[in-house]
Amino acid sequence: MKPDSSAKALALLKDLGAPTRLLRHVELVAEAADILLMELRSLGLTVHDEFVRVGVILHDAGKVLYVNELLQSGAEHEPAGERLLLTNGVSPEVARVCLSHAQWRKMSVSLEELLIALADKLWKGVRNQELEELVISRVSDILRQDRWELFVTLDSVFEQIASRGNERLDRSQVL
Repeated sequence: MKPDSSAKALALLKDLGAPTRLLRHVELVAEAADILLMELRSLGLTVHDEFVRVGVILHDAGKVLYVNELLQSGAEHEPAGERLLLTNGVSPEVARVCLSHAQWRKMSVSLEELLIALADKLWKGVRNQELEELVISRVSDILRQDRWELFVTLDSVFEQIASRGNERLDRSQVL
C-alpha cells in the first residue's frame, strides 16, 4: 500500500500493529500540524499539506517495533521506522520523516519535514526556539516577506498551539 493520503497512512500504521498510544499520539500531533498548515495557507504559502499529514502519521512508525519508546525517550525507533516503512512500500521521501522529525539539525530537510518536527514538539506544549526560528526563516524566504513581521504572526500561532499542550497531554493518557 502506498500511503499517499492520510487515510492510507493511518491504515498502514494500524496494519503494522500500532498500539493505541501511538495512534493517539499521531492524532494529537496532527491537531497541531493542522493549525500550522491553516496559518501558513492564510499567509499565502503553498505547502504540500498531504505530505505533512502523512508524515505526521508515520513519523514514529518505528515505535511499533520499539514500544518502550512510547513511554520513555529513545532514538532506536527512528532508523527502524524508516526501514519498516521502506519494507512496506513507502516512498523514501516519506519514510525519511522517521529520521528527519528528530534529526532536522543534522539533515537537509524540507519545510514540510520541519513542520512535522515542529508539530511533534508543540502538541505537548514544548517550544523549541531553534526549530521555530528555522521555520520562520524558511517561510520568510519562500514568501519574500520580512522575517520579523512573520515572527510576530507565527510566534503567536506557536504559542497558541503550545498553550493547549497540557490538555493534549491529558488526552494522550486516555486510552
